[in-house]
Amino acid sequence: MKWSVEGKWIVSGLALSLLLMGIISFISYRNATQLIESGNKVKHTHEVMKSLIDIFATLTDAESGRRGYILYGERSELNRYNQAMQSLDAKIQKLQQQLADDSLQQQQLTKLKLLIAQRTKLSKQSINLKNTGKSSFNIQETLVNISNQNRSQIRDNISQMQMREEKLLEISVKYSQNNIHNRMLIEFIGTLLNFAILLGVYILLYQQLVKRQQAEAIQRTLAQEKELSELKLRFFSMVSHEFRTPLSIILGSAQLLAQSNQNFPEERKLKNLHRIQSSARLMNQLLSDILTLTRAEAGKIEFHPELLDLEAFCINLLEDFKLFSQQQHVIKFVSQSNFTHAKLDENLLYSILTNLLSNAIKYSPQQKDILLILSSEADAIIFQVKDFGIGLPSEFQQHLFEPFHRANNVGKIVGTGLGLAVVKKCLEVHQGEIYVESELGTGTTFTVRIPKDDSQNKE
Repeated sequence: MKWSVEGKWIVSGLALSLLLMGIISFISYRNATQLIESGNKVKHTHEVMKSLIDIFATLTDAESGRRGYILYGERSELNRYNQAMQSLDAKIQKLQQQLADDSLQQQQLTKLKLLIAQRTKLSKQSINLKNTGKSSFNIQETLVNISNQNRSQIRDNISQMQMREEKLLEISVKYSQNNIHNRMLIEFIGTLLNFAILLGVYILLYQQLVKRQQAEAIQRTLAQEKELSELKLRFFSMVSHEFRTPLSIILGSAQLLAQSNQNFPEERKLKNLHRIQSSARLMNQLLSDILTLTRAEAGKIEFHPELLDLEAFCINLLEDFKLFSQQQHVIKFVSQSNFTHAKLDENLLYSILTNLLSNAIKYSPQQKDILLILSSEADAIIFQVKDFGIGLPSEFQQHLFEPFHRANNVGKIVGTGLGLAVVKKCLEVHQGEIYVESELGTGTTFTVRIPKDDSQNKE
């Protein structure tokens, strides 16, 4: 399969758009995970800070219990001291787990442990002195000074650890903010690029669609031109063929009459004259049909309705057929209506019924009758032409009223393919309708329905 340049651009654009969408999705995912990590980092820092504060508060509580016991000798204060010191180990262990990933903080924690161990030792010495009765101010003063110095060192150590955690949190937050900002910028630019690519793909697709529509329009135009050319060729072929036959008859008959002498039988003279008249009438009918179709296509067909005696019109029409037709057919007229007068265009009605009867004669065996039936309804006049001829194939009936179309079962029967097209155009002027019922080998019935004039209905 060979791709066009536009097709390659469209596929490439869609592939690039999908790639950009994947990158943008990945960046969005990374932003989300970065936010989660930052949240976890803030939470971890708060937990470390809380642990440090708890440790210092526990040491403070233990120191208060020790002083209360030294000063007042109350056992409850000693118990307070012991409970605080017992909980201190668990808090230090928890802090050690929280700082497991930071070597500097681990060093600070080791220093803090040593300071706490020193403070614990000092506290025990002070309590032991109290227990042995050596709790004078001079004896305790030295321990108190060392204890205060130790406390300051513990406070400084915890402050350094807190500052370390705050600094790490600040660095982490700043790093996360920079990363998120950069990713958002990339995401925005990627979205714009993706939109631009999709817009370009849409434009290319639209151009492809326009080109395809133009190509289809050109193909339709070419097909119409080809069909028109074929119709013209068929028309000229038909006209030349249809005119050649009657002209040959006219010329041959006229030549025979011109070469005849006094002994030429009268019957043969009349026969040749009838042949000339029939051929001339056929040519006149053909020219009339062509002129009617031409005027109908131009919208200039003349319409002059006048009151007609329908029965008399049909009888005169059949007399014309008997006079000019050489076919040995019996055309029977049947009137089933007591509505005998109507406002119709005589010439157009003549053309309608003449073409229908001519087709019935042409496609029916000579021994078969043809029926012309006149009837009426409350709002319409009905003409029916019924034959018992070859019939029409069902697949042809959709093209029945198109010019130059003839059924595939006509064989060698000559015809122009204009008659039913003329009938349709004449009926359109009358705002009438035509229906057909046909069966192969059985016959065909054409039903013409012409609406009555409103003034006739009132009468």
